[in-house]
Parts: sequence; C-alpha cells; structure tokens
Amino acid sequence: MTTISPQRIAQIEARFAELEARMASGTLEGDAFVQASKEYSELEPVAKAAAALRGLRDELAGLEEMLSGDDADLKAMAAEEIDGVRERIEAGEHELAILLLPRDVADQRSAMLEIRAGTGGDEAALFAGDLYRMYERYAGLQGWKVEPISMSASDVGGFKEIVAAVSGAGVFAKLKFESGVHRVQRVPVTESGGRIHTSAATVAVLPEPTEVDVHIEDKDLKIDVYRASGAGGQHVNTTDSAVRITHAPTGIVVTCQDGRSQHKNKEKAMQVLRARIYEKEREEAQGAEAEARKAMVGSGDRSERIRTYNFPQGRVTDHRINLTLHKLPEILEGAGLAEMVDALISEDQSARLAGMDAG
Repeated sequence: MTTISPQRIAQIEARFAELEARMASGTLEGDAFVQASKEYSELEPVAKAAAALRGLRDELAGLEEMLSGDDADLKAMAAEEIDGVRERIEAGEHELAILLLPRDVADQRSAMLEIRAGTGGDEAALFAGDLYRMYERYAGLQGWKVEPISMSASDVGGFKEIVAAVSGAGVFAKLKFESGVHRVQRVPVTESGGRIHTSAATVAVLPEPTEVDVHIEDKDLKIDVYRASGAGGQHVNTTDSAVRITHAPTGIVVTCQDGRSQHKNKEKAMQVLRARIYEKEREEAQGAEAEARKAMVGSGDRSERIRTYNFPQGRVTDHRINLTLHKLPEILEGAGLAEMVDALISEDQSARLAGMDAG
C-alpha cells in the first residue's frame, strides 16, 4: 500500500485553507486573484479527498470502540459495517495517492494529433482515415474541438498523412498514450481472394505549447512557398499558397497546403512547428529523467507497436497492458475507445505508484 505523508497532506490543507480565506476576503484582485483561483482549484481535489479520508478513519475508530464495548446490539451493528468502511478507506487512500502523483505539466493542454499511413499502401491510408475518424468521434464525445491543420488524401480514400489540432481541457492527458504504431489486420476491399492483410499507421500526439514554452527566432526560419496540388493532381492551386517552414537549429520541417490562403497555411504550419519543437525539448528533458519514465505505459516512441485492430475476430489488443476488448466496431466509433484510454491511464498511475513505493 502506498504511504501517504501526513506532513505533506497537512501542508496542502493549510495552504488550501489560506487561499480560501484570502479569496473570500475580497483583498485579491486581477492577476493575483486569477493565480490564487488556479492554485485553489489544483489543491481542492486533494484537500477534499483528505477530509473524506479523515472522516472515514474517525468512523472506523468509532466502530472499533463499539466492537470492544459491552452492548451486544452496538457490537452487531459495528461488525456489520466495519468491513465496508475499511474498504472505503483503502479506496480513499488509493485515490489520494493518485492525486498526489507528480503531474505532467502538459496534461491539461490541447494537443496536436498526427496520423501517417505506414506499411500497407492504399490499405494503410484507409486505416489512417479510420483512426482519424475514431479520434474525431471520441473527441466529440469529450466535448473537444477537432480542426484539421494539414492533410494529404489518398487516391482511394483515407489519408497518407493528416495533422489536426484537438482543443479542450485535458486532451493531452487522455490521448498521450495513443502515440505509436497502430496495426490493422483485415481483408482489404480490393482483395478478391479473401486473404487477410496486415498494414499499419503511426500516431503521434503532441501537447500544444504556449508562446512562453517555445520562442522561435525569425532568423532561424527558412520559409518556402509553392503551388499546392491535391490527391492525384486534382484541385491544383493557381497561386503559391502552400508553405514549407524549415527550423534551422532543429532541422524540423513542416509543410501546410490545406488552405487556399498562404497566410493561413503559414499560421497553421507555425502551430505545428511550435508543437514539434516543444515535444523535442520535452523528450530531451525526459531523457535526463529516464528512470522516472520507466514506470510509464510505453515510451511514447512512435516506432513502438502499441495496438492491433483485428477485424476478422472483432477485437482490439493493446500490447503494452495486454488488454483485449472484443468490441472493435464500438472502439472505431469512438465511444468504445474510452475504456481503452481509461485502462491505460489507470495502469500508468498504478505503475507510477509502485515505482514511488519501490523508491
């Protein structure tokens, strides 16, 4: 069982009470009030969970006192309730321990979703389209907004590549474990012999940085504009609206040709560039904390095969946590993905708790 530091809880509760009093006093204004409100909302779940746990422990002490008394009726009542209270204390301690885990500062942010067709040709592009629609539907159910930034459509449908901004609260926390190689096993529509083919698509989920996180110097950018063309040479633009931005210090190259406006394409390309630079900086920082990351579910490495979607058997298997769900249609419709996401988050939290205990 995870050890919870009483001193740390006492400090959090004291700070929470102090913020509550200061906010109620009306002496805080402007930025000071905004900052206090932010800290208050971060501490509130911990303070409430700690108070609830204390109440349960008091209840347990009362029941144990009744059990040691002489009144037969009270002893019988205490014996009936005590196991339930102990279970609730155990659950409360687990909840509090999870709330006290170090947080990824990016968890509450919006994210950039990138999906690329991998091995498998046309079938991989179709699968990339299936994955994009799955995330789009899942995002809709979460109340998030999805805006395509750039895309390269395949001649047969689906995407060779698609990049989209997913906006909302806690997007990165829920989608960050989706990064990696997703594999599909099914009979392609073009396959007359009924043979099962395996193809793949790569997913990357990058937290969206703020202007403060990433400062980009104009002198470090090489910006090229060119004439965009759609799939199969269709919808060729008559103006140089497509934009390619190269960031010299990192060598990162971003292209955007989705919109008809050069200005809009540049804006979107810069949005993607900021996210990729921020992710590179995060990876370098996390590389220095490799031991701390060992407990996490998967490495976030985009070359790691994380999940298989098997159509003939109607199942989806996440290889990192050995979870198989026989509900492939529901997962691709978005609603079923929630169970997979929640399982990954839960496994990550448990692994990190175990890592802290071992430490």
